[in-house]
Amino acid sequence: MATNLVNVESVGKVYGTRTLLDGVSLGVNEGDRIGVVGRNGDGKTTLIRILAKLEPADDGRVTHAGDLRLGVLTQHDSLDPGATIRHEVIGDLADHEWAGDAKIRDVLTGLFGGLDLPGFPQGLDTVIGPLSGGERRRIALAQLLIAEQDLIVLDEPTNHLDVEGISWLAGHLRARRSGLVVVTHDRWFLDQVCTRMWDVQRGAVHEYEGGYSDYVFARAERERIAASEEAKRQNLMRKELAWLRRGAPARTSKPRFRVEAANALIADVPPPRDSAELMKFANSRLGKTVFDLEDVTVTAGPKVLLKHLTWQLGPGDRIGLVGVNGAGKTSLLRALADAARSEGEQQPAGGRIVVGKTVKLAYLSQEVAELDRDLRVLEAVEQVRQRVDLGKGREMTASQLCEKFGFTKEKQWTPVGDLSGGERRRLQILRLLMDEPNVLFLDEPTNDLDIETLTQLEDLLDGWPGSLVVISHDRYFIERTTDRVLALLGDATLRMLPRGVDEYLERRQRALAAAAPAAAAPAKQKTGEQAARQRSAAEQRAAKKELQRIERRLDRISEQESELHARIAEHATDFAKVAELDTQLRGLTGERDELETRWLELADDA
Repeated sequence: MATNLVNVESVGKVYGTRTLLDGVSLGVNEGDRIGVVGRNGDGKTTLIRILAKLEPADDGRVTHAGDLRLGVLTQHDSLDPGATIRHEVIGDLADHEWAGDAKIRDVLTGLFGGLDLPGFPQGLDTVIGPLSGGERRRIALAQLLIAEQDLIVLDEPTNHLDVEGISWLAGHLRARRSGLVVVTHDRWFLDQVCTRMWDVQRGAVHEYEGGYSDYVFARAERERIAASEEAKRQNLMRKELAWLRRGAPARTSKPRFRVEAANALIADVPPPRDSAELMKFANSRLGKTVFDLEDVTVTAGPKVLLKHLTWQLGPGDRIGLVGVNGAGKTSLLRALADAARSEGEQQPAGGRIVVGKTVKLAYLSQEVAELDRDLRVLEAVEQVRQRVDLGKGREMTASQLCEKFGFTKEKQWTPVGDLSGGERRRLQILRLLMDEPNVLFLDEPTNDLDIETLTQLEDLLDGWPGSLVVISHDRYFIERTTDRVLALLGDATLRMLPRGVDEYLERRQRALAAAAPAAAAPAKQKTGEQAARQRSAAEQRAAKKELQRIERRLDRISEQESELHARIAEHATDFAKVAELDTQLRGLTGERDELETRWLELADDA
């Protein structure tokens, strides 16, 4: 019988007038791997903090096994800023000791790309203080995974990891014997790792057996039983269930209820996308030409990101774009967007981009566009348009679309300045869609969005007729919303991947394996040509150091900008003070633009 590690009995937690947890009773046993899902603000993080005894409950009791070895990754690390990575992760182990430990080697390689930590200026001897939040988070995760634990509690562990890092982490956690409780919006990760799910909703926690796919099946059945016939037809979970059953039935390896019941549940649900109908409508809105690239070269300063690229984005194409960091994914979208804005007059460094005359582009960048903080949510949306045509005779008001994106009637009157980061991201996407574009570029659209909001966005995109390009580390979102996957592998070319993200990971593993023997060649066997390459490697290290310095400064600028926005809001009636703060803000924006340009120039050497 499995040993009980943690027991939660009748736990309650209230913040102000809001009840986050109400009489919750749960247990975590040895070997359990539990995923925690729910809307932002419903209490996921509060639940795991109470479970780990990092925060007291108002009512009830939390009991840990007497000798429990517990490891927790919170959203704010407790690393010593004056210490080195070596001290925090490896401790006092000598080089020959830790290098001979397979677990340590696996963790360092999986999270940092090599035992010498190639992304850090002094490798293991890099001081932690000046590092960015994402770098510190990876260090905290490495520290936790290297230690021996009975139970690991992780809050958004996939943040700041790329597709390869997420894939490695999933495999590592599956191979461990430790129990696991994890909060994440990465649904592919949940499916790969978890054997149980906790769904936090309105003060209660509903338990489901299996991974994310099994959870979708079970929740859809549960809601079918509880709902009226009309509510059933409008249930988003049933649409996602239809996609899971029809599009990728192998996703769920251990279904916990009858497959026949699942099939009966979706019998009257149409396919998530009618591709033929959407293509027909997209052609009528866009014509035959969207973007035609002829022998195009895309650069960032002296760096050549893509060369001699001939490619066509056609009407109704839905493309997922993946690739190594710095390979040019965002730069490609920017080159297309610049050509669209200038109606084809602005061209890349080489070649030609032809833009269709009817193209109306909406580009969601990784940065959240600043809005007037005093505007209400509904006012910010109605600034763009009061009604939107969704095609096929469907029309929505701004208020209805706000509700679809999780802004209730009451929330629609919240000032923009009071919204969370995730809510501002939702508002940014909503404003883009209200402008009725026929081409969408989405660069990391899943940042700060919870799973329910993601499913709402996916549902909306299912019926959206136009051309779509998505850059994302969330492979579930890519697979759910796009029809083809293209990759930039760092060799200045764009490749189609018939088998999607799985093929991308296989290609990357082969490339790393091929590069490993060259990296391990002894120095004494180097020829004159190899010595020249070594000098080049020294230049690369210098470039990486400057890149790290720029990234740290960019993080500090982002923090300073947030502080200035807050101060501007505080002094909204003091026009002289606002003008002074706005001057400081403009100076930071200019410095950030210069640093971003320099970062792109250095990326090739790094």
